[in-house]
Amino acid sequence: MAKSQLSGKVQTVLGTVDPSTLGMTSMHEHVFIDFVCMYAPPEEAHSRRLAESKVGLENLGWVRYDPFRNRDNLELLDEKTAIYEIGLFKAAGGTTIVDATTIGIGRNPQALVNVAKVTGVNIVMGAGYYVDMVHPGGMDDKLEKQLASQMIEEVTVGVDGTTIRAGIIGELGCSWPLTKNERKVLRAGAQAQRVTGAAILIHPGRSPRAPFEILDVLEEAGADISRVIMGHLDRTILDTKTLLEFADRGSMLEYDLFGWESSHYSLEAYDMIHDGQRLDYVQLLLEHGHQDRIVLAQDVFSKTRTFTYGGYGYGHLIENIVPRMRVRGIRENHIHQIFVENPARILTLE
Repeated sequence: MAKSQLSGKVQTVLGTVDPSTLGMTSMHEHVFIDFVCMYAPPEEAHSRRLAESKVGLENLGWVRYDPFRNRDNLELLDEKTAIYEIGLFKAAGGTTIVDATTIGIGRNPQALVNVAKVTGVNIVMGAGYYVDMVHPGGMDDKLEKQLASQMIEEVTVGVDGTTIRAGIIGELGCSWPLTKNERKVLRAGAQAQRVTGAAILIHPGRSPRAPFEILDVLEEAGADISRVIMGHLDRTILDTKTLLEFADRGSMLEYDLFGWESSHYSLEAYDMIHDGQRLDYVQLLLEHGHQDRIVLAQDVFSKTRTFTYGGYGYGHLIENIVPRMRVRGIRENHIHQIFVENPARILTLE
């Protein structure tokens, strides 16, 4: 499709829709994902059986404590389960989901179409590449313009030889420090943004300076920073002074790990914050006038985050967090802005 045909619309896997129809939106989820690249089995022999077993009551608590130490937990591949889970999201009042799965972690456009058709939920699919460790072969030889052309094609023509089009660029995966190919992908994403008018969703590396560096690269490449969504802030910038410094850079600010209530975070030597603390950061940003740039999500990437396997499911934000926001005194217009207005604006192709 020509850019003129897309402008002013939100592109879902079933086609373009009017931004006013998006409703309650979760901005960073994985309806389908193969995340086995993050599997980190325990060294102790007595734990190997739990690590290699299917997720069930026998090992559920053990897996919840560290989701990366069980292989089966890192695969969301079953279409029937996805339909059930997204159906629960809709029943909770959810209308739109951004599926952030990109190249390297099991993006599945046809399965997303099937789920969207059955459930009636809008699903916006991502374009581009996840982190360097899962890049396909030949990335060293690919030119920036080739990567940009591919992302442009995924938004304007279709993904993986289909006519199912992406509606957002990303999540573009970044490590800390950035690798050469990740820099190339970021710069290509900036080019693709200029051509398609799509927003860019970022998975930053695990350092408080990573989001700053990423915006520097994107800005230098000509990206519109106001249409960049910096994800995973709830595991990346914990110092409030640094957070407010970053907020002044002008990107969208995404707290997307709601529902992760265990403090143990095996990927880094610091404690994961809980939902109450996430709301503290959201309130801080609201107090400093950033209400037009906050978006929220849960980043469901494992079985134990789903309702089927004892988790809160994709509707957790709507069922549990929104009521807590009201109890805290967060204004109704700000809640509407965070869940409806901000997503509709940033997902609209310009």
